[in-house]
Amino acid sequence: MKTLYIVRHAKSSWEYTSVKDHDRPLKERGINDAHLISKVLAKKMQRPDVFIASSANRALHTGIIFCENFGYPMANLKISKQLYNFSDGYLTKTVKALDDSFDSAIIFSHDHGINFFVNKFGNKPIAHVTTCGVIGIQFDTKHWKDIKKGTTILVEFPKNYK
Repeated sequence: MKTLYIVRHAKSSWEYTSVKDHDRPLKERGINDAHLISKVLAKKMQRPDVFIASSANRALHTGIIFCENFGYPMANLKISKQLYNFSDGYLTKTVKALDDSFDSAIIFSHDHGINFFVNKFGNKPIAHVTTCGVIGIQFDTKHWKDIKKGTTILVEFPKNYK
């Protein structure tokens, strides 16, 4: 059995017009939402075995906040440049390449691809994963490379706790 949690990065700021997209920071609301949802989830679920974040500032910062609230060593947070890729399939490739020694993983990524992934591999239709939304999918397999349709076990959005 493998369990995957996908987190769309928290709300980012468009205030800094001279900053490259990759470097856009989180807004204060995004920081607050990431703390809120990660604290709630840290009480509700077991800590995933591995944390992986896109190299983009907003996803990486979201991942760091989750590490802090889950008690996961930030030094072990894996950073993936591939997750900052807006073509279809980047998320699937990342998941299928996970080491089988991990039974659970949490990935911090971007809007493009997340909705496609959770609807392709989960069994619960989700119209839109909001910023800092977390979707959990469980797969009946021993190997990440073999994932097929799984069971959606978690759908959480910060607005549910405000």
